[in-house]
Amino acid sequence: MTAAVEVGLRTEYPFTLPRGYVDESGQVHRDGVMRLATARDEITPQTDARVRQNPAYLTVLLLERTVTSLGHVSTVDTFVIENLFASDLAFLQDLYRRINQDGRTEVAVDCPSCGHSFAVDVAADAPGGS
Repeated sequence: MTAAVEVGLRTEYPFTLPRGYVDESGQVHRDGVMRLATARDEITPQTDARVRQNPAYLTVLLLERTVTSLGHVSTVDTFVIENLFASDLAFLQDLYRRINQDGRTEVAVDCPSCGHSFAVDVAADAPGGS
């Protein structure tokens, strides 16, 4: 019998928002962490009245539950997610899909100058662009 080498399960993914969340004092928060979603994360919001009224609100609740930190924001709640720029919300939706459905965060890209293809980790520590 061959023993399988177990690789640790990655459950947290650092990210850098393209624009960043601007808090009440004008401070911009771009760096954060998203964790893998659990079954409870996906099931519990289904009973929320806001989701029954507007199914698109599910995204807000899923991100509120799985974005564990964002800059120096003390708590990532629905107010924070609702006040993200649209490009940052789209970035987090894509990251959520990548880590929870695809199981990876790399995306294939082509260099516009030389045409070389390579992979970029969208959840890496490199700063996001806008």
